[in-house]
Amino acid sequence: MTPDDTGSAPIATGPRPMPAMPGHRDTPAAPWWQTDVLYQVYPRSFADSDADGTGDLRGIIDRLDHLVWLGVGGIWLSPITVSPNADWGYDVADYCAVLPELGTLDTFDLLVTEAARRGVRVLMDLVPNHTSDDHPWFVDSRSSRTSPRRGWYVWADPKPDGTPPNNWVSSFGGPAWTLDAVTGQYYLHNHLSEQPDLNWWNDDVRSAFDDVLRFWLDRGVAGFRIDVCNIIVKDALLRDNPPATEDDDFEAQLFGQRPVYSANRPEVHDVLRRWRRLAESYDPPRVLVGETPVEVEVMADYYGDGHDELHLAFNFPFITAPLQADAMRQIVERTEERLPPGAWPAWTGSNHDMSRLASRWADGDPRKVRVALVVLLCLRGTPVLYQGDEIGLGDVPVARDDLRDPLGVRYWPAYAGRDAMRTPMPWRNMPGGGFTEPGTRPWLPLGDVAGCNVEDQRADPGSVLTLARDLIALRRQSGALQTGRYETIEAPDGVWAWRRGDGVVVVLNLSDDDATVDAVHGRVRIGTDRDRDGRPVRGKLRLLGWEGVVIETAQPGRLRPRTTPTGTGGVGAPGPPEQVGAGRVERGVPVPATPGRAVSAAPLRGRGRPSP
Repeated sequence: MTPDDTGSAPIATGPRPMPAMPGHRDTPAAPWWQTDVLYQVYPRSFADSDADGTGDLRGIIDRLDHLVWLGVGGIWLSPITVSPNADWGYDVADYCAVLPELGTLDTFDLLVTEAARRGVRVLMDLVPNHTSDDHPWFVDSRSSRTSPRRGWYVWADPKPDGTPPNNWVSSFGGPAWTLDAVTGQYYLHNHLSEQPDLNWWNDDVRSAFDDVLRFWLDRGVAGFRIDVCNIIVKDALLRDNPPATEDDDFEAQLFGQRPVYSANRPEVHDVLRRWRRLAESYDPPRVLVGETPVEVEVMADYYGDGHDELHLAFNFPFITAPLQADAMRQIVERTEERLPPGAWPAWTGSNHDMSRLASRWADGDPRKVRVALVVLLCLRGTPVLYQGDEIGLGDVPVARDDLRDPLGVRYWPAYAGRDAMRTPMPWRNMPGGGFTEPGTRPWLPLGDVAGCNVEDQRADPGSVLTLARDLIALRRQSGALQTGRYETIEAPDGVWAWRRGDGVVVVLNLSDDDATVDAVHGRVRIGTDRDRDGRPVRGKLRLLGWEGVVIETAQPGRLRPRTTPTGTGGVGAPGPPEQVGAGRVERGVPVPATPGRAVSAAPLRGRGRPSP
């Protein structure tokens, strides 16, 4: 790899082996990315180590112990590469260098090393669909029609009347084409005009990205989250998209067209298979996580045959669904039914582009936040938490003058953009919120740090943070919750109940009304009302509105399934032996059971709730 190819210096040393991960070992039945919890870090808003108001890599290193205490096994970093920040890192000007305000390659290497020392892996954000218009590749490409890199981007002549080559629209609004006055052709950009789309029909582009992946994998990166991986390849003939109909989804109707030719082209799977082969050429194999904003049936295609494309694909119908029993259950059942044998689901409720789950799903109600965390951490698949989910952090209103997101700036007040879900992490109740030094203005405003911060919740055994930690600890202790099959259980309206493996049942009342579920026998391992922890359940389980429990079942055969068990034979094949009865969880720490010692109940705090 030369400086001319990447815009940065070549690697000075040979490939570095991935550091050993204490306590996180792959097994033939369950690689780490299936059994661990992933956690998305938005670096600008996680922790500011140098008091400039912007989070940075050193700040992430300083806060790694929080992630270890929480129990996560891998972190996904939103972009840290060089960028003019027209779209805050998703407009890359150098794929092989770190943005100076976030750190250096040496700091990044230290982050990987320190994370590995604690048993935490690091995933990078890969942005392959487009670059910044400041990237040397595009600067060269637009310099002349005869440039050697002209074919690295999507260029096309105007129509005879001078209008764009086709009717494709940008996700940021307006045509997806901008006329270059110097060369007289239009270039394609599915996002901002500052984000020109690469031409993935070009073999040189594919080879250049092989080098980009190797650059980071050789530094010990555990894998990549791939930005908008479904739109990388476009129709080679640049045909018009057909108009949207009333039967199409909201986004298609919003833009007035179905993205038949500008997204989800069959040739994109060639690229993903190529990257899967590259990822699996490493020891241990690296993991590919895809951003796939498509329907469940299309999402399943991005797993290929279950072993040759993405390892994990984000389920957007799930993240955009309401927190309602039927809506979520149906999406999970469709996902389990559609995934190919060997494929593994991924579940998330928030990210840097989507309103935080505490606001969008829970509307600020702590009871709903708690059941949402049970959903994410107890389904079959890999949970992906977004920073702040563990404390129930909601969206933070951002004033017009403080907006940074180009969407908010462009469409205010009709749309405030994505800044509200990118605001800094509140670590403690003090000026600067523990994110930055007192007196320093953060790049985006902090919310109510007195009402929601890590330090206070860490000291509170009844907090959302303690619940999240305890659920993660139970999941790591339980073979059923890690790899057990998913099976929906018959339940009253408003209640979602499912079995994991042969020894765990999860019951959630996603309604305002109290509810009763029959034929439940066992012991509550964790309840959203922590008074229930350790208490027996004998036949009838009564739940208040927006209450949930995770139960170690004594008689797994007595509950009636609503559907045929899913996740069997390849998908969700039996994992390690069930361990749900091997101990208990105290303040999030698994405690082995001792002979003859029963799992104790938590002290009752008298909320006037019905007994089970």
